Amino acid sequence: MKLIIAIIQPSKLEDVIAALSEAEVVRLTVMDVQGFGRQKGETEYFRGREIGVRLIRKVQLQIAVNEAFVEPTIDAIIRGGRTGEKGEIGDGKIFVLPLDDCVRIRTGERGGDAI
Repeated sequence: MKLIIAIIQPSKLEDVIAALSEAEVVRLTVMDVQGFGRQKGETEYFRGREIGVRLIRKVQLQIAVNEAFVEPTIDAIIRGGRTGEKGEIGDGKIFVLPLDDCVRIRTGERGGDAI
């Protein structure tokens, strides 16, 4: 089992969800997050002075999958989240983490069956 964490542009959320549905990945958690990477955030100026770095709004997806769905999930996120054919800085990142266990609260099922 793996936990896939993807950070994408908010404008790409619907495209990513559609791509995930095509890959038969239908369970996910979505959170609004803020941060900056290569984009270095956004700087504002007030009366000619630079006012700090503003964080850029992004969307974070958390998706728990069995091994067979790891690559289809990654491919779907890339397909839905990329800007244009080659992408642009700020399109986001995907992190794949090992997932030791999963428990369905309602039934007590564990592991891949609980996902």
